[in-house]
Amino acid sequence: MLTCGLAILLGVTALVAVRTVTVFSERAVARDLDSLGANVLVLPRGVTLQDYYAADTHGETLPEEYVERLTLSGLEGVDNLSPRLCVSAVLAGRSVTLTGILPRSEFQAKAAWGGAGIFARPAGCGAEADLPLGQGDGPRLLARKRIIENLAEHEALIGADAAERAGLKEGDAIELLGERFTILAVLPATGTVDDARVFAHLHTVQRLADKGEVVNAIEVVGCCKQIAAGLVEKIAEVLPEARVTTITQVVRTQQNVNRTMGNLSLAFLALLLAVGGAATAGAMYGNVSERRREVGTLMALGATPSLVLRLFLGKALVLGLGGGLAGALLGSVLAVWLGPSLANVVVRPLPSLALGATGVAVVVAVLASLWPAWRAARLDPCVCFQEV
Repeated sequence: MLTCGLAILLGVTALVAVRTVTVFSERAVARDLDSLGANVLVLPRGVTLQDYYAADTHGETLPEEYVERLTLSGLEGVDNLSPRLCVSAVLAGRSVTLTGILPRSEFQAKAAWGGAGIFARPAGCGAEADLPLGQGDGPRLLARKRIIENLAEHEALIGADAAERAGLKEGDAIELLGERFTILAVLPATGTVDDARVFAHLHTVQRLADKGEVVNAIEVVGCCKQIAAGLVEKIAEVLPEARVTTITQVVRTQQNVNRTMGNLSLAFLALLLAVGGAATAGAMYGNVSERRREVGTLMALGATPSLVLRLFLGKALVLGLGGGLAGALLGSVLAVWLGPSLANVVVRPLPSLALGATGVAVVVAVLASLWPAWRAARLDPCVCFQEV
């Protein structure tokens, strides 16, 4: 019975430890991918991608109608969209890139787009939950997702480097392409090309550039799990005339790590079911054989078969519960200890996982004991006494 309990304990320990590290590893990857902002780009087919974060400076265009087509496609995992049009301008005697973007209010204003699920991050798609409309850090959110709540026709956002070079601050007025803009906010430094840009409403930039309803690129903030599951290919099916690309290395790494850890979790679950079940069944069968006289005596004194059955199943329940709880505790401690070194993530115990693993251990122990317990309940006291 000690060996049986040890088998259950080790199985639950391995299952809880690996699964806990896997969960926090997936969350860390989702956070990292989310912090990159847009992780999928829709570009004109003829564009050669030299720099992912400056991919909208190529000069070629896409119809703005692609935004509506993608919004209404209903693809799961498309969380945020940001169409962009970049044109050259001069600010304080220096050349800058004026980038047109659509604020969230523009998407909300289109009735047909309202229920498309954009700006609603599904569970498991990143660690940060989106705040309700009108809350949050306002224009500063652009630094991560290029999405702001509202942007009027003559309002602009300016990157940290561009503002520093021109000596500008929030509320100042600037002139770009013959149009006067008021600086709504100075964006925090991001270490990307955005720091040297000025952002205005997409339709204003389209009018000033006299290029019609076109964009240079459409940025998509996609759920990393859905990207790994083929979101890029699905977007390409919706927009076959465009080129769809992503940060391949990040997505591939995330996919491989999650698959490996997930397979390990399944392997340890199978180990718990097989080894724990076999050990419990063998131990209980041996226990029934060793205690035939005691069982016969109990039944001769008036114990019913159901009482004998409950006795052995209760023993299995205690065995599974004890081994499961001890294994869940040990597995959680092991995960907290090994998480930073194995997956480079901070790991905390998951009570729901520990309870679930303990429940599996109890079920395995009870099911494995059903046949031996049933045999014990069917013993004939007369036969048992004849063996004495």
